[in-house]
Amino acid sequence: MNAWTTPERQALREAVTRFTEREIAPHLAQWEDDGRLPRELSRAAADAGILGVGFAEEVGGQGGDAVDTAVVTEALLGAGGSTGVVAALMTYGIAVPHIVDSGNRDLVDRFVRPTLAGELIGSLGVTEPGGGSDVARITTRAVRDGDHYVVDGAKTYITSAVRGDFVTTAVRTGGPGSGGISLLVIERGTPGFTVSGPLRKTGWHCSDTAELTFEDARVPVRNLVGAENGGFGLLMQQFVGERLALALQGYATAQRALDLAVRHATDRETFGRPLVSRQVIRHKLVEMHRRTAAARTVTRAAIEKSLEVPATDPDLVLDALMAKNTAVEAVEHVVSESVQIHGGAGYMRESEIDRHYRDARVLGIGGGATEVLTDLAATLLGY
Repeated sequence: MNAWTTPERQALREAVTRFTEREIAPHLAQWEDDGRLPRELSRAAADAGILGVGFAEEVGGQGGDAVDTAVVTEALLGAGGSTGVVAALMTYGIAVPHIVDSGNRDLVDRFVRPTLAGELIGSLGVTEPGGGSDVARITTRAVRDGDHYVVDGAKTYITSAVRGDFVTTAVRTGGPGSGGISLLVIERGTPGFTVSGPLRKTGWHCSDTAELTFEDARVPVRNLVGAENGGFGLLMQQFVGERLALALQGYATAQRALDLAVRHATDRETFGRPLVSRQVIRHKLVEMHRRTAAARTVTRAAIEKSLEVPATDPDLVLDALMAKNTAVEAVEHVVSESVQIHGGAGYMRESEIDRHYRDARVLGIGGGATEVLTDLAATLLGY
């Protein structure tokens, strides 16, 4: 037994597996066609004790830590879910941590608790049409006017914003650079705040994504998260967790793709013999296993370290971005090889591996592009 296989975590894994097999996997193809998850799924996940794992009970969560959160994701993907489901169902993982970290009880009561109860859906608005990874250069501006901020600007590629009830939004309240950024919770229905229809994407079809526009949108000052001009620090505290979450999705998807390939190679006969009897196929499966295991090992180690040191610890920052790049490299190889092993069946939209193949592509972009993280690693390593 280790930290990942305690009786409590085994029970959690089994509960998530049952929930996924019952409430998600049978409906996922339809949700992909619909372009969104039903809001009722959030309530069902909350009732099942899955929503809010990793958040303290004092803020409405289920308790637990980053390992428990990882167990949930591993089990959901292992039972036939998808990273698109993870992105849409668990957007709260990027929407509310900054609010929790701020310690603002009013915001916690109005937004965090109902979100973790499945009553509200939140999103995070950082990326803008003119830039992505360079957070310090955002241009959406919020100007103080009495008891309100007047917000003007735009955000793009915002996960769950079509269904969302609020957006934790990075805005510029001060001068240029990271020191002038604040976070505001902007609610749906705010005059001057508009949300586009869902953007069409290569993958994550069940996860709705939108563009946001702010034109003289008046947001109450009470919706400020933390101190004015202190938003960049709150964002930085969550980058390690976001990168580890994406690394986790990478190796868990790779494991599911490997499992599907093994199943198909075992069941499929070619020229009178099981496909798995062919040496070239066995060697493919071994390489897929090796890469998946390596990604799992480095990511789990980083997750465990995150429980012991601050999110700003340079060694942890390095471990997290290296884990993400390692997992991205692994999953891109494994899903591609799994499709190849499936042959024509793997190219059909009806096959599960088709979904994983499309969904995996975004993991090297979100949370910091692979190239950006590699350059950051070079700096941290002193190269």
